[in-house]
Amino acid sequence: MGAIKKVLRYPLSIVFYLFFGLTLVIFHPLQWLGAKLGGASGHRGVVNIMNLCLLRCLHTLGVTFSFKNKYSLPKNQPLILVSNHQSMFDIPMISWYLRKYKPKFISKIELGKGIPSISFNLRHGGNVLIDRKNPKQSIPALSEFGKFIKKNNFSAVIFPEGTRSKDGKLKSFAPTGLKILFKNAPNALIVPITINNSWKLVRLGNFPMEIGVHMTLEVLEPMSIDKVPEILLEKIEERITLAVRT
Repeated sequence: MGAIKKVLRYPLSIVFYLFFGLTLVIFHPLQWLGAKLGGASGHRGVVNIMNLCLLRCLHTLGVTFSFKNKYSLPKNQPLILVSNHQSMFDIPMISWYLRKYKPKFISKIELGKGIPSISFNLRHGGNVLIDRKNPKQSIPALSEFGKFIKKNNFSAVIFPEGTRSKDGKLKSFAPTGLKILFKNAPNALIVPITINNSWKLVRLGNFPMEIGVHMTLEVLEPMSIDKVPEILLEKIEERITLAVRT
């Protein structure tokens, strides 16, 4: 069975990347059309369908998904979704399963151009692009982003590890981004979330992809911004650490 699995990885990865690439190419003009005809809500609707399609592409690899949320999250209050980060496929999972909370992402500025669909969404979908090497750009951008989600009752998605974990183990949190969001959206509800097993998809690299992975997304107990930032950061990191499975 192990030998068959090794062989299957290659043709199934080719099929996956074919569908994945086609999805990005097709939805690029559809996003533009959705934004032109329906404004922000029209664009958001197209992006939601795109993220569902991206997850469906993973089915070609035998990937399955589970979503768990036993908490009632408000729609009339901004949220700060704090997640561990294991692969680029974390993003469509969060985007689709938490779509009714209108998640907006913090992304590195390099992704804002050159990638069909993804770059368009990052530039026009209410997300924020930051230059990690330039605090004069990133800190004001994050401050404005915090005010933006507060004003519109959107959700800010932040990966405080900074980079993806290659083995699923949680890395130490960088506090700056979270502290800026706390300050500029003090009425936000903090929602820790954990993603498990998406790192296994790329444990061999980007090609071939692993097959038969079961990815999970779990919403953990929310908390208010009612403590000093350092204590909040410790509690968030502890909560996520306990829920991560490797």
